[in-house]
Amino acid sequence: MTDTTRAAKGGLSRHIPLLVILAVAVVGFFTLRDYLSFETLRDNREALLAYRDAYYGTLAAIFVAAYVVIVAFSLPGAAVASMTGGFLFGLAVGTGLNVVSATVGASAIFWAARLGLGNALTAKLETSEGTIRKLKDGLRENEISVLFLLRLVPAVPFFVANLVPALVGVKFSNYLFTTALGIIPGAIVFTWIGVGLGGVFDRGETPDLSLLWEPFVIGPIVGLCVLAALPIVIKALRGKKEM
Repeated sequence: MTDTTRAAKGGLSRHIPLLVILAVAVVGFFTLRDYLSFETLRDNREALLAYRDAYYGTLAAIFVAAYVVIVAFSLPGAAVASMTGGFLFGLAVGTGLNVVSATVGASAIFWAARLGLGNALTAKLETSEGTIRKLKDGLRENEISVLFLLRLVPAVPFFVANLVPALVGVKFSNYLFTTALGIIPGAIVFTWIGVGLGGVFDRGETPDLSLLWEPFVIGPIVGLCVLAALPIVIKALRGKKEM
């Protein structure tokens, strides 16, 4: 076997984790949507609550493992999982479990992307010129602020905020830090909704997710987005003055 052949096989093997994630995500999208739902939680809530009361620690570990898998493989049901954390464990513990689970899952998909396509794309960005070079340098200069914005802006899908940083070569330490902190506001909101799911199910209703867009909820999140963007704006203004 030649060195070229070995290198080619080694290059292909680096893409296996990300390809597996993408394959599982596609299959999960078509097969799990009906299972990772509020209806499933409602139909099994008595059994879940009884198991929680009898084996609290075990259920917490199972919950974290399941949530990590959902995030790592970009499966449907992340919102339901977040609310389930509140439903089963309350606001404080539920938020903590949700944040830890989502951060671990996001880290897994980050490394799957970074070790494969991310390394190749980052190498190309390092040798790029013109507009792409400026964009890359701008990202490096404002890495933490941009990563915070990806986590805080509600319009950015979670899996996009997981993949894009890995593909453009951001530092993992910054990614981990901004992920763990940046998802806290959203985690609190979803967990808070989950705390009230018992009453919602008793009334035969479905959770009202319009709460996410109420001024007292979206207002603080927008404020955090502004704070995250402020360093970028200040640097841009200073750069114009120096020109």
